[in-house]
Amino acid sequence: MERKLASIVVIDHIAPIPGADMIEVATVKGWKLVIKKQEYKVGDLAIYCEIDAFLPVIPAFEFLRKSSYRQIGEKEGFRLKTIKFRGQISQGLLLPISMLPDISLQPGDDVAAQLGITKYEAPIPAALAGMMKGGFPSFIPKTDEERIQNLSDQYATYNGELCYVTEKLDGSSVTYYHRDGEFGVCSRNLELLETADNTLWKVARQLDIAAKLAATGRNLALQGELFGEGIQGNPYDLRGQSIRFYNVFNIDSGEYFTMADFVGLIQELGLQHVPILDNAFQLPGTIDELLLIAEGASVLSPAHRKVEREGLVIRSADRRISFKVISNKFLLEEA
Repeated sequence: MERKLASIVVIDHIAPIPGADMIEVATVKGWKLVIKKQEYKVGDLAIYCEIDAFLPVIPAFEFLRKSSYRQIGEKEGFRLKTIKFRGQISQGLLLPISMLPDISLQPGDDVAAQLGITKYEAPIPAALAGMMKGGFPSFIPKTDEERIQNLSDQYATYNGELCYVTEKLDGSSVTYYHRDGEFGVCSRNLELLETADNTLWKVARQLDIAAKLAATGRNLALQGELFGEGIQGNPYDLRGQSIRFYNVFNIDSGEYFTMADFVGLIQELGLQHVPILDNAFQLPGTIDELLLIAEGASVLSPAHRKVEREGLVIRSADRRISFKVISNKFLLEEA
């Protein structure tokens, strides 16, 4: 599902912030945002801009310059990040509905294009970017789990479900596929030509992934997280690069492998999967409790220091439930 970086929402709840006279905290879906006192009331419609939204440089957004201005190459804008005011986490930005002239807008409507808002994308090192062969293949889903805050309406229906929990690693997404005799390598958004210096292709050759997938006799895609030197600042202090897989997708049937089948195939191929933290996890009563559980040290922390994990990915064994829970502590520490 395409991420809505700016959408019409209803203000669900407003609460005071202890010790703060001029600000309060609003709840929108599962997100908490600091707002000016009495700027909104419960039930109001507003425009919610998610974290990682990249807002254009226009007068209406100039108040963000000191905290949020970024320039990437020739493109400039304002990046929304997780921040803290008076001890209160704030994730995103609420804007008045009056910014848009269309009075027929309804909750859930995507208005990012109307406001010129795009997704913030950090510069990609040349060794990862590679040379484009084409767009991401249409026969494989992109690797982008929904954040739990955007599933607040469904969360109560998940109660009682046993799920498995894996660590969400801080790296770069990669997809390898075998389809009708063809092997392909993809970054998050593109399929890449094979070159000698591209890191995604180097790792594929080192691990002999093309031959391993061909030997299964099936049309499959492996999706994983590449990390190490030259990737996201190498938080795990790894020499070289490594990859941990989190999905196997059956291209012919259009289905992901179940947890048991996924682990079995990854082991059979002599590859590694992401750290599995719990295979019989009971979801807590609230999203706030789940966000606290997401915080903690990474399994891949180097011996000399603890690294805050990016978060968790939680799925039911049949994959009917699937979402990510990003650690607020990680987001606050993020550069």
